[in-house]
Amino acid sequence: SPTDFKNILTDLALTTYTGHYGIQSLMNATDSQLARYVDSCIEGAKALGDSYITWPKLDEAYRNVAGYTLLVEKLNKIGKQITEAGLGFCYHNFGYDFDSYGGKTGMDWILEETNPNYVKIEVDFYWVMHAGVISPKDLIAQAPGRFPLWHIKDMDKVSRDYTELGNGSIDYTQILPDPKTAGLERYYIEQGGNFAQNSMKSVADSATFFKANIEELI
Repeated sequence: SPTDFKNILTDLALTTYTGHYGIQSLMNATDSQLARYVDSCIEGAKALGDSYITWPKLDEAYRNVAGYTLLVEKLNKIGKQITEAGLGFCYHNFGYDFDSYGGKTGMDWILEETNPNYVKIEVDFYWVMHAGVISPKDLIAQAPGRFPLWHIKDMDKVSRDYTELGNGSIDYTQILPDPKTAGLERYYIEQGGNFAQNSMKSVADSATFFKANIEELI
């Protein structure tokens, strides 16, 4: 339960600011089904002390014009419900969000077709760079203030998989946008796999590199 999870976090001296909630599984749910599920997410988020609820991904079946058309409709409804409950709502991007669907990218669909008061972006810079369609600075310039949450991770120079900060091909000293323009509230150093040795060593190495080379930019 959210309360039990919160107790575990507290015992470990950890806190959360957002979480990836499984809302993407309700693309074809009725409005009442969706509203009930989002209410349960709001209840859980408040129990955890989260400030944002994040939509984690778009399932492959919806990565097309019809899918993004439905997605932005869902995002607006969900975002309104969450905002009215006193929380924020974000969409987390992947590389496919920069493919073209009906003459514009998936991210264009989201930024242009959703209400900026209801829908923000948890931007994953690794996937922005992996897609190679737009720079992080130009992306933020499209919608200033709509990017409160950042994922910062590096890309292996050969495999283009995840890697520890400083080991890869992304030079964050050059590509990071202005945090004030973005509306930054929290950033996350993330890897998620492909560890040089193990996850704990990777997070320590990335944190050390971040503090020495990137932190002053934020």
